[in-house]
Amino acid sequence: MSRSGQSSSWVTLVVGIAVLASISSQTLARDHSVRRAEAALSDALEPLIEDHSGRVAVMIRHLANGASYGVRADEPMPTASLIKLPVMAVAYQCAADQKLDLAGMVTYRAEDRVPGSGILGPHFSPGMQLSLRDSIRLMMAYSDNVATNFVAEQVGLAAINDQCRAWGFPETRMHAFVFKPDTSIDKERSKQFGLGSTTARDIVAILEKIERKELVSAEASESMLNHLLACDDKQRLNRYLPAGTKVAMKTGSVSAVRTVGGIIYGPSGPFAICVLTADNKDRRWSDDNAAQLLSAEIARAAWKVFNPTAPDDTTALTDGRLALGMHGVLVEDLQRTLNAKLTPSPELTVDGEFGPATEAALRQFQKQAGIAETGVTDAATFAALGALVPAGNGDSEPVAAKRPGDPLDGPPIVTCKSWAIGDVATEKLHGGEEAETPRDFASTTKIMTAYLALKTIEAEPALADLMVTFSIAADLTPGSTAEIRAGESLPLRELLYGLMLPSGNDASVAIAEILGDRFAPPDGQTEATPLERFVAEMNRTAKSLGMTRTTYVNPHGLTHADHHSTTADQFRLTCAALKLPLFRELIQTARKEGVVTGPGGYQRKILWTNTNRLLQMDGFAGVKTGTTSAAGACLVSLGQRDGKEAVCVVFGATSTDARYVDTRNLFRWYWREQMEK
Repeated sequence: MSRSGQSSSWVTLVVGIAVLASISSQTLARDHSVRRAEAALSDALEPLIEDHSGRVAVMIRHLANGASYGVRADEPMPTASLIKLPVMAVAYQCAADQKLDLAGMVTYRAEDRVPGSGILGPHFSPGMQLSLRDSIRLMMAYSDNVATNFVAEQVGLAAINDQCRAWGFPETRMHAFVFKPDTSIDKERSKQFGLGSTTARDIVAILEKIERKELVSAEASESMLNHLLACDDKQRLNRYLPAGTKVAMKTGSVSAVRTVGGIIYGPSGPFAICVLTADNKDRRWSDDNAAQLLSAEIARAAWKVFNPTAPDDTTALTDGRLALGMHGVLVEDLQRTLNAKLTPSPELTVDGEFGPATEAALRQFQKQAGIAETGVTDAATFAALGALVPAGNGDSEPVAAKRPGDPLDGPPIVTCKSWAIGDVATEKLHGGEEAETPRDFASTTKIMTAYLALKTIEAEPALADLMVTFSIAADLTPGSTAEIRAGESLPLRELLYGLMLPSGNDASVAIAEILGDRFAPPDGQTEATPLERFVAEMNRTAKSLGMTRTTYVNPHGLTHADHHSTTADQFRLTCAALKLPLFRELIQTARKEGVVTGPGGYQRKILWTNTNRLLQMDGFAGVKTGTTSAAGACLVSLGQRDGKEAVCVVFGATSTDARYVDTRNLFRWYWREQMEK
């Protein structure tokens, strides 16, 4: 080979190696990004799912990078009307196989009328005709039960289930025609699941194939996607997403079941999501049904994880005004307020859509209040409206009476990975297991966040009334939330309730941002953000309290490899915090109503509920809960008996319920030990 040929070969080899290295580097970076997103999804969603009163199955997959998250994703669950999604898909497959003519006409007969959702039954008379394609549209856009039966009867129940099985979805089945239980082809499954059954993974797989134009055909997938985009339910997934977010979805509701599957389009690309709930305690037919709110919260959390730099709420103009064409939870609050303030009530549908009816009602209110009739919420309008009415009209059930305390018998049987318990007055530990072993400790992190904020207020009391305005960064913090949006403000003292009661991760960032500049930067740094300075001060404070095995990386407790503490260290911190009267007030508050002020002057009420269930029992005075997948279920508790106080710290319990059982058993043992001295 000539020298020039050898040179060319070497160049080719070097270039090839460089290309491979670049591809490998990009792959590693992408893999790291995916793993980070999946961990963030787990941290954000597990507490939401744990706290829900009912069974929950979830599957989420980002269709661009492949990041995914699932909880009971392969467990068969009731579908309610979500079964109409696979029914639509099978109908298009039958049309492609020339077994069905979507242009074919069906006649609406009197015997076809069934109750429930839709528009054919209540609004149209027998004798009308419509095509199967239009029937599919009504089935998907309005969840029309009559139209669904038209489609399902043409396809056949067995054919629907056989095709789903052929696609690899054997658990996705329609058992009977809608509101026709005598047509069931699987009596046992009908009894167990009702109209239909599926898994969260199956629904996400179907949605993914539709989005990728791979189900039936590209043309059929496009048609199915258009049907999904026409869904008129704007509450189940859209509720907390930015105004104008494109969402293709189908929902289902019946008694104790709420379901939804959809594709959400964001700046980072689309992601498919399915939330199936059953045996729900809340069975109300209302927009603030707990399962429906859970679906919306899961969608918002996933949005934040996949689109961390995008604002997640644009319900108002930049100056805080609301106007025609907007939507979101703030519009819902406005609609409730107009319904309450105007006489007679305009009886607006609280759907979060600022349409002509809402505009007309707003103009009527402005006229009644003697201010300019603009149909837009300006500062004068917000002042006249007062605090906007939240879901439930601001009412809440009374705090339940405390149940009897635990008897002083029973051994300290625990499931947690580590624990510590000791006396508050002497600040001495009485016992523990792996009490000095560093572990993830989730939102119990916020004890230090609150302690540092309260010590700062103690040194400068006027700071309690300092107005804290939420930044976009605070608003975009994933996980548990104080429900405050970017641009909204409230006093620091009030924000501390939003930190400690609902365990607001967003509140922790807002507090760090407002107070951080008062502290020195991390050691070895000359420049640092307020958040970095606040976290550095958390670590300095920990050191001063003798918390030698604790390192803080953030103010909220979301998982990080270097963020850890011990049960013994958290015992020491809690004893110190209990010397502050406002800390005691915070941790013992079961429920607190806050009022935030937004751009333009609107005011909005928020009701924060303490996540600590032991507050419902005599002998317990609260402190802080925490849950992530890495940390497990954590709890720091203050116990009181016969004039004495003790703190118990539990890390890594196997479930939310287990952490309370562990804590109660440990306190029983501790108090008995004290009595025997």
